[in-house]
Amino acid sequence: MIMEEKIVNTIIIGGGAAGLTAGMYLARAKSSVVILDSGTIGGQLVLTHEVANYPGIVSTSGYQLATTMRQQAKSFGCEIKSNITLSELNLEGESKTVVVNNNILYKAKSLIIATGGRSRMLNVPGEARLKGKGVSYCATCDGDFFQDKEIFVVGGGNSSLEEAVSLTKYASKVTIIHQFDHFQAFEHAIEEAKKNPKINIILQSKITEFLGDEKLEAIRYQNLETGEEFHQPIDGVFIFIGYEANTDMFHGSSLTLNQGKEVVADELMKTNLPGIFVAGDNRAKRFRQITTAVADGTIAALSTLEYLTQ
Repeated sequence: MIMEEKIVNTIIIGGGAAGLTAGMYLARAKSSVVILDSGTIGGQLVLTHEVANYPGIVSTSGYQLATTMRQQAKSFGCEIKSNITLSELNLEGESKTVVVNNNILYKAKSLIIATGGRSRMLNVPGEARLKGKGVSYCATCDGDFFQDKEIFVVGGGNSSLEEAVSLTKYASKVTIIHQFDHFQAFEHAIEEAKKNPKINIILQSKITEFLGDEKLEAIRYQNLETGEEFHQPIDGVFIFIGYEANTDMFHGSSLTLNQGKEVVADELMKTNLPGIFVAGDNRAKRFRQITTAVADGTIAALSTLEYLTQ
């Protein structure tokens, strides 16, 4: 039963860097807007240990940057709701509607999809069962639980190598395991990882199973070149192999998604549905950085304002 009805100009689904930026621009333009997020405001930004390449900021934590963005958005008059449940969603017609927690109905002429992405899993036996019990996807969240312990880091991109280096502050030994014979990260990230005395590297190998009852106790991994298998007692494993778009709620809808289930849009962030825009890591695009998310949010907000004016 709907207990309350709220009408705004724009609904933003997702409170990461893209959603917060869009909210800032809309609210500062005196256009009523609400940001709805099923989790913590800040999205993947909150999980980032250090941000050192955001223009104008020498170095800060992702959590601090997200907190500042949230404060800015609220100061301009943006309504923000976190840890909510999206009960119903209608993208069709002139009026877009979202039901929150089964009791609040939001209506708007426009909607921005900024749902971001989630950590990709290896999908091997034991992973789901031991998630949060030694298997982690966030160095910032869980790094200090592995003080003076030995851990593995999975992946070969910038995130995996950078987070591996950051985890050496806690762990006694960090082993990076990667399925290919080379890393996909930038050269500076590779060099930093290789010169760290606490870091060991295993290439052309993959984890095949996580073992343990109440918590992670060991892993099985395989050398992909020789086929040889190994049993390795270990305290923790951190997985950084990319993200998947958070678009499950749009599967089966008339919103156009690509094969990767990412939202398809033009350079103005317009989707195939009138009044529906997209921004951030859930959009079909090549590069995903905080700066690209912020740029998407800016363009989506300006395109939304133009749509509302027309």
